This record gives sequence, structure tokens and C-alpha cells, in this order.
Amino acid sequence: MKISVNPRARFAAICTAALAGLAIAAVPGACAAAFPDKPITMYVAFAAGGTTDITARALAQGIEKRLGVPVAVENKGGGGATVANSLLASKKPDGYSLLATSTGSITVRPLLVKLAYTATSFRVLMQYTLYVGSLTVRTDAPWKNINEFIDYAQKNPGLTYSSSGPHTQQQVAVESFAMCKNLKFKHVPTKGGSTANTALLGGHVDFVAGSGSHLPLVEQGAFRELLIFHRDERDPKSPDVPIMKDIGCPPTNPANGMIVVAPAGLPDDIAAKLNDALRQTAQSPEFRQLLEKYNLPYAYEEGPEIQKQFPAEIEWYRKYFTDMGLLKN
Repeated sequence: MKISVNPRARFAAICTAALAGLAIAAVPGACAAAFPDKPITMYVAFAAGGTTDITARALAQGIEKRLGVPVAVENKGGGGATVANSLLASKKPDGYSLLATSTGSITVRPLLVKLAYTATSFRVLMQYTLYVGSLTVRTDAPWKNINEFIDYAQKNPGLTYSSSGPHTQQQVAVESFAMCKNLKFKHVPTKGGSTANTALLGGHVDFVAGSGSHLPLVEQGAFRELLIFHRDERDPKSPDVPIMKDIGCPPTNPANGMIVVAPAGLPDDIAAKLNDALRQTAQSPEFRQLLEKYNLPYAYEEGPEIQKQFPAEIEWYRKYFTDMGLLKN
């Protein structure tokens, strides 16, 4: 009687024999080529419902289809992405643990706080879009434009606002705006853009430092954008909303990228397979349409190119935090 042998089980047996020194020299290369042979976990550095979460889930579905193994998504929000970043940095660099996060959380936060990671703790696989934030209020707020808001805030210091975390791109943009106009705000950090929006919807804060997830609420008529950050020219989709130069302020911090990273030390052959699946997904019409829905720019770049930009981003924030008195020269 012919006995059927599961191909994966047979392959695993060959690999085991190779590790024991019982197979030919060519087998270890074949074993490495087996990736992936079990589920992958895609962690998300912010709470469920925000743009990072929504796009990460779409990426997970795409690479699941292309690699042929399940890709589970787990949200690990908190600390402006430092919780998730620290978790991923502790993982084995075998390709089975990935993270959707922001460039700023990797380059900026270690300047201020001693963390379990640095910018060298990760291998960036790709960037696929940018966070473009704004100062956003509820539609029933008393301010109809940014000039009315500035006038009120100058006379009434202490307006509150929510963001996706301390020293995130959006929070830094608001504080840059505040410095320019000599305003004083109180910051209420949350675990992500969706929870920041909830705080504004519930009337717990006066405005939100939007990070993209606020846009559906703008389209629904619940929110109104008063000022858009991180753009050199006005948004064609919102031509009536001013940017920083329109109100006489210098540009805010550079726009952070949404990126997918793995732990440092990820082998090149595994990275190549992940990169291929991620690239195909990010460049697909379905994913491009998702970015369009949330008014997120398509900004695909390969991981090595993004990591080359880290030093300049670190220096921008080093100067900003020094000027703010948070770092010493």
C-alpha cells in the first residue's frame, strides 16, 4: 500500500536532518527558501480604527494572499507607538513578526525617553504613505476659520486637544503652531487617531490634531478642518483650508511616513519575499483606492531609502526639542 506523506512534514524532516549534519550542504539553502511555513503576525502601533490600523489590515490581507499563509493583525497602541516598537524590537528576526508604525516613533521618541529600541533596532521594509495632519474641530464649534480660532485662543489660554500620543508628528505640529502664534494649549494624548477623534466627538477636548482618520468625519459633516499641517501647498481636495505659510508661520515638522518594519537582522532572502508581497499589495489598484478614500498620499519607497532619511529627521527633531527646552545642547 502506498503511504501519502504531507509535503510540509517531509520538508520539515529534511531541515531537521540538515541541522543535525545528516544532509548535503545544499539543504540549508533550501530550508531558508521555505519561508513562510507558518502564520505571520502584523502588529499595529496604534489603536484600531485609525488610518494606520485600516491600511495595515489591508496590507495584511494582501500579503496573506501572496504568501499563502495567514497574517494575523494585533493592535498594540500606547506611548505614541513606543509600546509596539519595543515589542517588535524584542522579536526574533525571522520574518514572522512585522509592524506597521510611523517613522517618527522610531527616530524621535528615543531622543526624549530611554526605550528598549533605537532607530537601528529595525529593518524598514517599505513606506507606503504619509501622515498629513490638521487642526480639526467639531462642526458646531464657535470657530468657523483659523483666524477666529487664533483670536479666541489668544484671549482664552488652555484650550485642550487630543492626538495619537505625546511627541507624535501631529502633536509636534500643533505645538509648532502654538509657538508661532504665542498660544497655550493642554494636550490629552490617546492611543491612536480613532480614540483622539472619539475624545473630540464626546466634547472632552476642544480640538484634535488630526492624523487622517478624522477625514471621514469631516466628510460626514461632524468635523471641520481649520488648518492643515505638513503641506507646502494647499490640499486640492480642501482648497479653502489654509496651511502654515498662509497664516505667516514657518513649516511644521516633516511629514512622518507609515512604514512596515521587521526586527533588525532579518535575513536578506526573507526580506526579499516580504518586500515583494508588500510592494505588490501597496501598488495594487485596491490599495491605492483605499489611500484615496482617506486622502492619504501614495508615497511608496523601498526600506533602504527610508532608513537613509532617518539621520536628517532625527536632527530636525533634536533642534526642535532643544528649542523647546526638552533637550540640552
